[in-house]
Amino acid sequence: MLSLLFRCWRPVLCGLALLLSTSQLHAEKPQLTLAQTYEQGPDLTHYWVSEKLDGVRAYWNGEHLISRQGNRFHAPTWFTEDFPEEPLDGELWMGRGRFSEVSGVVRKLEPVDAEWRQVQYRIFDLPASEAPFSERVAHMQRLLEPSPSTYLSMIEQRRATSHEALMARLNQVVDAGGEGLMLHRGDGLYHAGRSDDLLKVKRYQDAEAVVVGYTAGQGKYEGMMGALVVELDDGRQLKLGTGFSDDERAAPPVVGSTVTYKYFGLTSTGLPRFASFMRVRDEEPASE
Repeated sequence: MLSLLFRCWRPVLCGLALLLSTSQLHAEKPQLTLAQTYEQGPDLTHYWVSEKLDGVRAYWNGEHLISRQGNRFHAPTWFTEDFPEEPLDGELWMGRGRFSEVSGVVRKLEPVDAEWRQVQYRIFDLPASEAPFSERVAHMQRLLEPSPSTYLSMIEQRRATSHEALMARLNQVVDAGGEGLMLHRGDGLYHAGRSDDLLKVKRYQDAEAVVVGYTAGQGKYEGMMGALVVELDDGRQLKLGTGFSDDERAAPPVVGSTVTYKYFGLTSTGLPRFASFMRVRDEEPASE
């Protein structure tokens, strides 16, 4: 970068060269829509319902698959060669209950063909479209049914009806090993950030937190981690003492990593109730 500065003798050319150099190093962070948590109340006839896949979220910018933080997934060329030029929002997925496996596959700097052949890119939205979601559903169906790629497909979208029907389907999906459901409001537009136009439906609530420390284990866990100390978005700390395997207690998530935990409502002080560890939320691909 310094040698580039010294070689630039005209300010305009120098600025252009710096811009091009920086663009090669950093991908643009995609502006993704994020979900709120469903609570009984809204008229569900205005929503579409689909399964919530436990995969790695990826944004297709027409050329590359990009992570939530703007890092490029190193997918094999053959995996994306028949993808459309239109931006897509979806999940890299290998099946129910296989998040750790798919995360390990898609984050590698050097992709392994045999592993990527087990991966699907499952689409649930069109981030560049200015149409309401119901029209985006029809657009996705035209675009992906039939799909131009063996590795690209659309997540099934159905019209929601009632809370009772929603809970029945949630139980069906979870009992079969799925994570939960998603609700998209039919007249909702795609925009960055959290919105009631997109709701996640689970038997429990979940959130992410940053690891800041540990407590020592006792009894059968002596010499291992007893609890993980994490920092919440509001700066308060929480101890996660359950949900770990013995291997995870022996080699716990490192300080500074992000973990996902589940909980069941809030205490009188606003802290998550019955919080327990689920997984390290590592979705970012390896950098060169």
